[in-house]
Amino acid sequence: MRFVIQRVSHASVTIDGQVHGSIGKGLLILCGISGTDDEAIAVKMVKKACGLRIFEDSAGKTNLSAADVGGEILIISQFTLYADCRHGNRPGFTDAARPETAEPLYEFVLAEAGKYFPKVERGVFGADMKVSLLNDGPFTVILDSDTLF
Repeated sequence: MRFVIQRVSHASVTIDGQVHGSIGKGLLILCGISGTDDEAIAVKMVKKACGLRIFEDSAGKTNLSAADVGGEILIISQFTLYADCRHGNRPGFTDAARPETAEPLYEFVLAEAGKYFPKVERGVFGADMKVSLLNDGPFTVILDSDTLF
């Protein structure tokens, strides 16, 4: 599982011209799911992401998590995080989970995030989404279950 996490001042996702999910200060997480991921990995990934101390305290140090600052979270499914660009110029996506596996796991990730945040916004699995954000920092972190656990 791969998460690209951005600390944001605000973020939103639009589908067919309508805002589907929107947050203020918090985390935008792009979530890629591989064919070998499962709920146990999802639990660890969500716990790690939600616990990241990437927000500043009163001394200006990055000592606070999004939950500590009353932040919100927007999670977008993104199979392209498993793009294989080693051969030629057209990415392959064979490492990404098939939709019938990835969608329930994405829903599980959303539910797990709800244990840490009262407000969890989302995209729509498989939809053509337009994501807008104001990256605060900029501050971006990549979590990959293959290198974390």
